[in-house]
Amino acid sequence: MTPILEVDDLVKRFGGVLATGNVALTVEPSEVHALIGPNGAGKTTLISQLFGELKPDAGTIRFGGHAIGGLSTADRVQRGLSRTFQITHLLREFTVLENVAMAVQVHRGHSFRFWRNARRDRALAEAAQGILRGAGLEDRANVVVSELSHGEQKQLELAVALASEPRLLLLDEPMAGLGPVESEAMIAYLTELKGRVAMLLVEHDMDAVFQLADRISVLVYGRIIATGTAEEIRNSQEVRAAYLGEGDDAC
Repeated sequence: MTPILEVDDLVKRFGGVLATGNVALTVEPSEVHALIGPNGAGKTTLISQLFGELKPDAGTIRFGGHAIGGLSTADRVQRGLSRTFQITHLLREFTVLENVAMAVQVHRGHSFRFWRNARRDRALAEAAQGILRGAGLEDRANVVVSELSHGEQKQLELAVALASEPRLLLLDEPMAGLGPVESEAMIAYLTELKGRVAMLLVEHDMDAVFQLADRISVLVYGRIIATGTAEEIRNSQEVRAAYLGEGDDAC
């Protein structure tokens, strides 16, 4: 089976700093592939290159068997890529329902008069309600985003990402800033999505990683030093020395 994502020899430098050093990885269809590593390892930089927000200095990215290195972010979204961010990117003055309805609207190629169509178009509202139901936010549909808890905003951002009907989700620290109850809710949400959409999960919460990931790649100083199952990564002396063995602060 062809991987949904294939990355080969990806390189990105910022001056003399090597942010991505000949990175190679694959994500299989319906797989949850976690990417872990200490702060500054280059994880978000890698995600940004995959999504088209940063241009690599070298290397290739193939999505669904096709090279996408020359495509814009918008074109990548249309092909089935979507992402979330460490800090949520939401329209805080709009309601929960409107945020998702606008995302559905963009995906369907409707008019960009968001503030009118997303509120009045019944089909958009119904599609958005279905996504919110899956996210556990149906009861919060008419709440303005600025009034949501941090955990609810994280769930909403994931719902917005799902509105484009992606084949691969790029998740940049979905647990960041969440308390224990909110983390459990997010893990449950992602578990529900397993098998329906492939995910590349960047995450510091190792409990979540070991619960969710089918495979894990470890990125240290811009280079992947190991890829394997959760058990293989736990037992790798190289990983323990370079990352896991550095203590909780390294996560």
